[in-house]
Amino acid sequence: MHRTLEFLLHHGYTVLLAWVFAEQVGVPIPAMPLLLAAGALAGTGHLNFFTSLFCAVFATLTADSIWYQLGRRKGIKILQLLCRISLEPDSCVRRTEGVFSKHGARSLLVAKFLPGLGIVTPPLAGIFHMRPRRFLLFDAAGALLWSGTFLGLGYAFSGEIERFAEHLRALGGWLLVLLVGAFAAYIAYKYVARRRFMSELRIARITVDELKEKIDSGEDLVIVDLRHSVDFEADPETIPGAFRMDARELQEKNDRLPRDREVILYCT
Repeated sequence: MHRTLEFLLHHGYTVLLAWVFAEQVGVPIPAMPLLLAAGALAGTGHLNFFTSLFCAVFATLTADSIWYQLGRRKGIKILQLLCRISLEPDSCVRRTEGVFSKHGARSLLVAKFLPGLGIVTPPLAGIFHMRPRRFLLFDAAGALLWSGTFLGLGYAFSGEIERFAEHLRALGGWLLVLLVGAFAAYIAYKYVARRRFMSELRIARITVDELKEKIDSGEDLVIVDLRHSVDFEADPETIPGAFRMDARELQEKNDRLPRDREVILYCT
């Protein structure tokens, strides 16, 4: 039997509880393989399916509640912090805000299935002061759907997963080498893609102090607030004289920007 199954078999529900909680608070250890393994062990009678489901849902709700409370207390800074440490910080905030602003509490039902959104949606719900009871209801439903899906898949295909685990065991130490190599390649790809993105995006930048000097000196500037509407609702303060424009409008309606004056763009 594969080491993951053996480890889970010996330590059972405690490992499942701790592992899922760790993933949901932000530790980069995927819980999906463990949920599949727990489902497979439930399918062979080594674990109880509903106890495993309870552990996964409880761990998810506990972690999400922590992020929810941090969002309520710290505001948009928590979301910015999470996205800053992610592999795709340039799209993390905007993608999450787009999903949440469109679907609201219902986004909690599917966020766990979308890479990068599962950990960000709970603090966003706190930022906008979603009622605790409403948050717990939708988050519990989402946690039940997410964990139940992978536990159920493991349970339904327990025989196939066991045979697959035997093939993995045959690889021995090479399996670890392959996994580490694949992860390193993924990190390298994201790093190169981000560097390329930043080099393409590189434009003349201005500091806050420099902008203030220009405003105080009376320069005729056009200041554009490109923040997402969700960001603006969470923190409605803006630079004096700035007007709001969605980032997508920058290409579609760029005729709103004058050609004879300096244009300052800022966002989150």
